[in-house]
Amino acid sequence: MRKKITVVGAGNVGATCAQELARRDYADVVLVDIIPNYPQGKALDLNQAGAVLGYEPALTGTNGYDETANSDVVVITAGRPRSPGMSRDDLVTTNETIVSSVTREVVRQSPKTVIVVVSNPLDAMCHVAKAVSRFPKSRVVGMAGILDTARFAAFISQELDVSVRDVTAVVLGGHGDQMVPVVSATTVGGIPIAELLPKGRIRKLVERTRLGGGELVNLLGTSAWYAPGAAAAQMVDSICLDQKRVLPCTAYLEGEYGIDGLYMGVPAKLGAGGVEDIVRLKLAAEERKMLRASAAAVRDVVGVLKRK
Repeated sequence: MRKKITVVGAGNVGATCAQELARRDYADVVLVDIIPNYPQGKALDLNQAGAVLGYEPALTGTNGYDETANSDVVVITAGRPRSPGMSRDDLVTTNETIVSSVTREVVRQSPKTVIVVVSNPLDAMCHVAKAVSRFPKSRVVGMAGILDTARFAAFISQELDVSVRDVTAVVLGGHGDQMVPVVSATTVGGIPIAELLPKGRIRKLVERTRLGGGELVNLLGTSAWYAPGAAAAQMVDSICLDQKRVLPCTAYLEGEYGIDGLYMGVPAKLGAGGVEDIVRLKLAAEERKMLRASAAAVRDVVGVLKRK
């Protein structure tokens, strides 16, 4: 029996995620948006692309939630995107209302689903989805670390002129300017990056990673979508197919890394039940300090929420 996946938000990120999932060809996809005819048109276009690319899932576009019933995974991308000069934190009030409304509808139709949050500010919106859904912490997880890690890996690949497939990296912390690229755990072909690049150059790559979202907003005039859509699809794969991959995700911590009661980016094992385990990395002293600072920044944003 085919899996069923709902993607809420038919904009750039949602449509890219839906296309990536359709190309996997193991699930039917429902694309939801409030704009009349928009998700229907996106779904029709994606279905027609299947005739070219060779996938055969049923993609359905809708302005309601009845068609989403009994989804195995729901990806929430709905919300206002960033614009130039706007931080993720600026979005918190507007997107809290949107994510709250979406989550209520999702839970009504799919009470056993796993929710993957993509809407910004990501860490805070995970808190909103968890509070509104009343789901266990394992079934509400955020997409951030995969994207941030992909950016770090891409920059390293470009800097060293090596295949990105040989770069192993991980980024922890909040999905913002205080994220923590873990240099001590970053290797290229198994060789620590510290042996391949001088400290000053590594610092510049770390800084570019932290500001990677803003760099794209300044270039595009809005948030990125190809990499975020693909990253969300990778998480859905691991959940729907019970792959149990260890991926950097935004998970609810209860003491791990010395952080309690907060959604933060950490390596997590994703399987059919959502977050099945938190992997604890041994961090350098400076990395632990940066992670604490990142947690403090996330708490500040979460503190703005009406529903915590």
